[in-house]
Amino acid sequence: MKDIIVNKKAYHDYYIEDTYEAGIVLTGSEIKSIRMGKVSIKEAYVAFKENEAYVKNMHIAEYKQATYNNHEELRDRKLLLHKRQISKLSGKCKLQGYTCIPLRLYYVEGRVKVEVALAKGKTLYDKRESAKKKSMEMQAKQSLRR
Repeated sequence: MKDIIVNKKAYHDYYIEDTYEAGIVLTGSEIKSIRMGKVSIKEAYVAFKENEAYVKNMHIAEYKQATYNNHEELRDRKLLLHKRQISKLSGKCKLQGYTCIPLRLYYVEGRVKVEVALAKGKTLYDKRESAKKKSMEMQAKQSLRR
């Protein structure tokens, strides 16, 4: 598995509870643009409608060599998940505080996959706490090295 892009901000803003691997429906020009690394999932989230899952706000830059067949940069892209997974995720996302976000894009046997996470938002206090904890762990590692 080769990572294309990782959403590092998600680990800071959310508690990750559960992850799922999902396929994604893309056009040819989107694949070419992703292979060039021109993709961003920082502001992306997963929305559910009519028992289907879609990634919204995932930015894939235009592929310059595609003429009239080019894609929209911020269009909704369908995720390929099992019915059970979709119903479980949509049910949990209806609960207060939960959301569904993409964590990373990666290749599996030449196909682009998305790791989708069920996440619960952190408050400002929680973010400060986790930052303190992380710095304490880092200091402990440094002192052990010395």
